[in-house]
Parts: sequence; structure tokens; C-alpha cells
Amino acid sequence: MKKFSFSLERVLNYKEQVEQSLRNEHGQAVKKVRDKEEQISGLEDEFVRFRDRTGLDEPRQISAARLRGRSDYMNVLIGRISNEKKALGELRKQEEQKREAVIHAKQETSSIQMLKDRKRQEYDAAEAKARELEIEEFVSNRMISAKGKK
Repeated sequence: MKKFSFSLERVLNYKEQVEQSLRNEHGQAVKKVRDKEEQISGLEDEFVRFRDRTGLDEPRQISAARLRGRSDYMNVLIGRISNEKKALGELRKQEEQKREAVIHAKQETSSIQMLKDRKRQEYDAAEAKARELEIEEFVSNRMISAKGKK
């Protein structure tokens, strides 16, 4: 019997490559989300440290310009944190889209792989049946030739 070949093998290989590529892109998107979360955490920590450090000074010993400068810096940090949180929201949306694309690609790959497995099982069953028929034919021929010699 001829060797097993799956007619959609090239399609399956292509789908697997697409799926792997999407998995890589999703991994990069997840990394960007984590990096952004760490960046936001760092800004929040900086804000808390600055607020706590500046709160220790005696109010009477600080000039109005210096208080204004501290206030401005804290407002800048608050604005940066807000902007980075918006950017994080966008990165999370992109990560979710990539995840959905990976799921869709995995479903496509799985359906073709299941078809291949089914075809392979059919091929193996047909091959076993063909071997069984060959053996039966061989045994029948041997029995006929043994009867003919008697």
C-alpha cells in the first residue's frame, strides 16, 4: 500500500506557522502590559516617596516658591500616572485582541489536525485490512496448492 499522505498538509503547516507567529506576538503584547504596569508602579512609588519626604519638612521653613515647585512636581507625577494608565488600557486591549487571534488560529489548526488524525486512522485501518486480506489469500493459496499436490 502507498505511504500515507494528507492532502491538507501544506495548509496545516501554514496554519501552525501562523499560530506560532500569533503566539509570539501575544507574548510580546503581554510583556508590554507587564512593563507598563511596572512603569506605573514605579511612578506611583516615586509619588508616595516624594509626598512622604516633603511632608516631613516644617511648613514654616519652606518658601512659597518651593511649595509651589513641590506641588507642580506632584501634579506632573499625577498626570504621568494618568497618561500611563490610559496607555496601559490600550495595551491591554491589544493584548486581548492578540489572545483572541491566537485562540482562533488554534481552533483552525486543531480542526485540520483532527481531520488529519481521522484520515490517518482510516488509512491505518485500510492498511490493516489489506494486510489481513493478503494473509488470507496467501493461506488460501497454500491450502489449495497443498490439496492439489495430494
